[in-house]
Amino acid sequence: MRIASALRTLTLAAIAAGLLSACGQDDQGQASTQTDESNKTLRVGTMAGPEEEVMEVAKQVAKDQYGLDVEIVAFNDYISPNAALDEGSLDANAYQHKPYLDEMMKSRDYNFAIAGHTFVFPMSAYSLQYSRIDDIPKGAKIAIPNDPSNEGRALIMLNDAGLITLKDRTDLSATLNDITDNPQDIQFAELDAAQLPRSLEDVDLAVINSNFATGDQLPDGTQRLLTEGADSPYVNLIVVREGDTQRQDIQTFVKAFHTQAVIDAAKAHFDNVVPGWTTE
Repeated sequence: MRIASALRTLTLAAIAAGLLSACGQDDQGQASTQTDESNKTLRVGTMAGPEEEVMEVAKQVAKDQYGLDVEIVAFNDYISPNAALDEGSLDANAYQHKPYLDEMMKSRDYNFAIAGHTFVFPMSAYSLQYSRIDDIPKGAKIAIPNDPSNEGRALIMLNDAGLITLKDRTDLSATLNDITDNPQDIQFAELDAAQLPRSLEDVDLAVINSNFATGDQLPDGTQRLLTEGADSPYVNLIVVREGDTQRQDIQTFVKAFHTQAVIDAAKAHFDNVVPGWTTE
């Protein structure tokens, strides 16, 4: 009996040791997972060019002040950053305003949320041939963005300049069908936003987003004839998947973006840029 009792004691001790060992491994594994999550590099998409350079400053602030590693993924079109965010290869993107985001979420069934604001980048109208908007001739050809929100934005600018009349100049989703008066018989070319700078050789005027109108993106001799006011409703956003706005790394990145160093970088690249987070 004593031998059997001793064997039972040894067996129970072995089982207990095994359980303790397993628990230790589980705790260790969980701790490792938590550490990996906290050390995860945040992948943020933005537009190639000046916006990417501004984002580099935010990346540096995030690392230096908050210990957050950020990887910037640059894109050359407006469609891919949202597709990448939706499929999970990005944690966030920063390049679009709310009218565009709303349109994309509606048309593509994305479940996104706004984590923060970046800047208002005023849209402008440019010409290689003319130096004043009053010089735009009858029958002129004007190129505008072909995505719904930016098309409406361009048309509102042209409405305010007196070139056309819209049914409702406050309608951010206005299209060519909403033009009620076109006294100069203007012809419109609807193009992908990235193609607009190259269209200047072939049109009288092109309405171009600021991220495609900096540095050497415009042909030599291009003149700016119109610019949106600073009261534009088109503040750009930091966008994440729904449910991710409270993630610590996302909130830390937003905090890093909302610093004077990032404001200074944006102002060095863009005319009339306005920080948008004062409106949050």
